[in-house]
Amino acid sequence: MTTQTIGLEVNPAEELIRLGPLAVRFLVTGENSSGTVAIFEVVVPAGQRLMAPAHSHDHYEETIYGVEGVLTWTVGGKPIDVGPGQALCIPRGAVHRFDNNGSQDAKVLCTVTPGVLGPQYFRETAEAAKAAAGGLPDRAKMMEIMRRHGLTPAPPPTQS
Repeated sequence: MTTQTIGLEVNPAEELIRLGPLAVRFLVTGENSSGTVAIFEVVVPAGQRLMAPAHSHDHYEETIYGVEGVLTWTVGGKPIDVGPGQALCIPRGAVHRFDNNGSQDAKVLCTVTPGVLGPQYFRETAEAAKAAAGGLPDRAKMMEIMRRHGLTPAPPPTQS
């Protein structure tokens, strides 16, 4: 059996994107993997509630692996803490979001299969956030970016 090793490289994407308080570091993109997978780290500061709305995606699964600290993922309305050495698979169509409710910065490794979500989504989101100059980004613009990259924003929760 012959194994092809031409073109292999560690962290072929290697791009860090700052999105407000978040740091997103792409390691592998769909472009690097013939579309099969995208892998990126996300670092969330302690006590950080994120501005991103709950969302779902119908074209890929997202698997989260805890590296440091604890992130609380809310999936289908149920909070799930993911800490070091723990993994959570978010199926297609599941509405989810995450926050760092802890006192320690958290780092997770996100794997998207197939690799259809890439750094361009985070670049565009970061630009929209910067354009807000410290205020809240334009909601319509953020929703448009999400939809264009295959994320379906969930409606805001109803107040009872």
